[in-house]
Amino acid sequence: MRKTICHGMSIRFALLLVVGGSLLATNLVAGDKPSRIGPDAKLLTKTRSQAIDFLRTTQRDDGSWTAPNAPGITALVVSSLLESRLPADDPTVARALKHLEGFIQKDGGIYDSKSNHRNYETCISLMAFKAADAKKYKPTIDKAVKFLRGLQWDEGEGLESTDTSYGGAGYGKHQRPDLSNTQFLIEALKKASVKPDDPTLQKALKFVSRAQNLETEHNNTKFAARVNDGGFYYTPAAGGTSQAGLTANGGLRSYGSMTYAGLKSMIYAGLKEDDPRVKAASNWIRKFYTVETNPGLGPQGLYYYFHTFAKTLDALAINELEDAKNVKHDWRKELTEQLAALQKDNGSWVNKADRWYEGDPNLATAYSLLALSYCEPKNSGKE
Repeated sequence: MRKTICHGMSIRFALLLVVGGSLLATNLVAGDKPSRIGPDAKLLTKTRSQAIDFLRTTQRDDGSWTAPNAPGITALVVSSLLESRLPADDPTVARALKHLEGFIQKDGGIYDSKSNHRNYETCISLMAFKAADAKKYKPTIDKAVKFLRGLQWDEGEGLESTDTSYGGAGYGKHQRPDLSNTQFLIEALKKASVKPDDPTLQKALKFVSRAQNLETEHNNTKFAARVNDGGFYYTPAAGGTSQAGLTANGGLRSYGSMTYAGLKSMIYAGLKEDDPRVKAASNWIRKFYTVETNPGLGPQGLYYYFHTFAKTLDALAINELEDAKNVKHDWRKELTEQLAALQKDNGSWVNKADRWYEGDPNLATAYSLLALSYCEPKNSGKE
């Protein structure tokens, strides 16, 4: 999941992301001395190691975490271990992969047979198998992609492209789509090397665009102009829902985790930094930048937010984010230090605001390790 850091060039320039005339990311010019980006390496290593040690102690004998019929949690945990540089043949990882193999279904999905979360479980499991061994699991991944395409809300469900559900993904075929599940669909397809111009991804982009509080040619829902701040909410489908609630005029409030999810999804689906949708979302994250809360929801969904925050800024190739007050943030350093401060003595994380299962230390720790996988320190400027 992590982008490889490329060394060997005499002069390197960080990507400039211009948003409304302001630089969202900063770079060094030729002749500047190298500067350090990211956290203290020892702190990052210590924080990760303690978390890995914790997860080794909580794995069940069958290779799962938390519950034997919860492949989504196990897949997130094993992905976090793989992205923390544990090899696929590490005993803890190998047991988990063997357990996940038991959920591969004849229809190509990877889910518990009694689950109502087939999209979510398949997406997360696909990404775990890809991180473990793309060649070994290629047949499984290819079949899972076909399965996921079939779950997408589109003409197969009798929808017109103008329907607010069109292009989205839900937990399963017969549940209304939402941005969280749709971002997992988009990321899973990207991991499976599906190209941005693929019809499935372009349909998903339609749904993502309609979950943004921004009135454009791509979004003419009844909510588009009521907030119009460029942020994102949970779903425009089935009457619309925001976990952050409603505004006085009936708008759906934007909030942090979904805004980062929406922005990342647009980038993965091929939009560039100069697209009005990307610009508006980038302005939103500049305005509400923080590593202390999930903007709009406070502590709720905080570790999901950390994971999505880090993955999005990495996808945008941002080293330093300049907020709306023109303060520059080394987000990798700030996020690592925040996670280190929140880590329990036993190496885990847990959210006292126990919503969306973040009271489960296995899940919260997996999210945290995944977030840290994007926080590797590096140099900028001359090598």
